[in-house]
Amino acid sequence: MPLAPPLIEAMPDTDVGPRLLRLAREAIAPHLGLGPAPSPAGHPALAARGATFVTLTVAGELRGSVGSMRRTRSLAADVIANAIAACQDPRFPVLDAAAFAQSEIEVSLLDEPEFIDFADEAGLLRQLRPQQDGVMLFAGCRGVTLLPHMWAQLPRPELFLAALKEKAGIPLERPVDGLMAARYGVSTWRTDDGKPAS
Repeated sequence: MPLAPPLIEAMPDTDVGPRLLRLAREAIAPHLGLGPAPSPAGHPALAARGATFVTLTVAGELRGSVGSMRRTRSLAADVIANAIAACQDPRFPVLDAAAFAQSEIEVSLLDEPEFIDFADEAGLLRQLRPQQDGVMLFAGCRGVTLLPHMWAQLPRPELFLAALKEKAGIPLERPVDGLMAARYGVSTWRTDDGKPAS
């Protein structure tokens, strides 16, 4: 069962990717005293609701990653908010102007999630598709997710699920009975070429 109706109309990858990347960079710049606030006007699809993740790396090192699991605001507003939050990610050193100038930005646009029907952990693991699925895990009101690129570090479904449990603060030995899970695909763009990475 989907979380939300599909609200973003299909756009050419060559159009949406550069717009999202530019908007993310323009959102961060004012917080570092490097430019005016962004203007999200442009492609009409930016006004449709969307869910994104914005990831920042500097010299190949992760410096921030923040995103949305649900389509609760416009695509433009979501990218702006997540870009600002990513540059202030408390898990990493504060991003300054010098680091920002060397940063690579990645924006992932989440497809509509699809809930997975399972009776036990083995049933859930059988339905996870390595290298393809982003996965959301819900325990009550709390939800966590791992993007598809995390399969590179967690190549087996049991490792992927264990990392999701750890991120959610769920003991690894706890059965998945009573939990909910959903999977989704992403389109990802990076500032190195503006083309979809997945």
